[in-house]
Amino acid sequence: MDFTPVARINLSALRHNLKMACQSAPASQVFAVIKANAYGHGAVVAARALDQAHGFAVARVAEALALRAAGVGKPILVMGGAYDLESIQQAAGQRLTLVIHQFWQLDLLRSMKPASPIGCVIKVDSGMHRLGFAPEEVEEALRQLAALGLAGERPRLMTHLANADDRHDLATGDQLSLFRTLVDRFGAECSLANSAVVMGWPQWQGDWVRPGIMLYGVSPFIGSTGGELGLRPAMNLEARLISVKPYPKGARIGYGGTWECPEAMPVGVAGIGYGDGYPRHARSGTPVLVEGAPVPLIGRVSMDMIALDLRSLPGAKVGDKVTLWGEGLPAERVAESSGTIAYQLFCGVTGRVRREVVEDG
Repeated sequence: MDFTPVARINLSALRHNLKMACQSAPASQVFAVIKANAYGHGAVVAARALDQAHGFAVARVAEALALRAAGVGKPILVMGGAYDLESIQQAAGQRLTLVIHQFWQLDLLRSMKPASPIGCVIKVDSGMHRLGFAPEEVEEALRQLAALGLAGERPRLMTHLANADDRHDLATGDQLSLFRTLVDRFGAECSLANSAVVMGWPQWQGDWVRPGIMLYGVSPFIGSTGGELGLRPAMNLEARLISVKPYPKGARIGYGGTWECPEAMPVGVAGIGYGDGYPRHARSGTPVLVEGAPVPLIGRVSMDMIALDLRSLPGAKVGDKVTLWGEGLPAERVAESSGTIAYQLFCGVTGRVRREVVEDG
């Protein structure tokens, strides 16, 4: 029996979630977001599973180049754009579309004078205040892009929403209205829809949408899980019990002895820890599944191990399968108990966890 932790990536779940995105935005092109190694799921694996998408979106030119090297030929949007001449030349050679969010990026394009047109999208800062042109700068940015011959038949604008995960936050409506005013003013094609807008604001989906976290089975909304929205988890993180021992009442478990046995009880140890990407700050009581049955985490997470309260599973034994998140245990619940978000859980799974690609059944 292999006791190495494993992340099982379910291609059927990825396809199911993409289908939901397409059904939710039937009038829009769908660019599947596979940045950060497809949120830890494997960018090339995800791209091949999501081949029904119109294209893909990544954060950096290097991510796009890796996809091209793997044979991915669909359109790729680089949401962070390019930061030097070499990246622009690579983007031109590989038919990438660059997001332009600062004037100095336009200066780079001007100094390079690319031999072949580069697809460009102007990013608008509609209220997130991270990257993008201020609304009053958009006209000048579009003018400079047109002077370079890179505006296309219609200009393209995109923006990103800061609070779309909270359906009751009024800031989202303000951002949407501001952005729509600019789109109408310049007659632009537009993209503003992340997973939350795809699922929650159908009237604002735009010409192309950028679903990300929903593709991996996680709800884009605060207070709900992907399963409640009909999504399916694409990653099952699993380990094995490597120890089951009885301890007396009062025995303290793990580093610092922060958890004390309230009675004589069995304690299991699973062979996974923060060195594998399980969250260091998961609290005692965080749910874990042992052969499908829920048990609570106890004590501090170690680099290579976690301890489990097995009082409800007196028959548990070494070798039993432990599920840290996935089918039957939403990553959202683990993230909430760990003071983080599911995005970080997925991206944090380290290289010493074996990846396996599976289909249903």
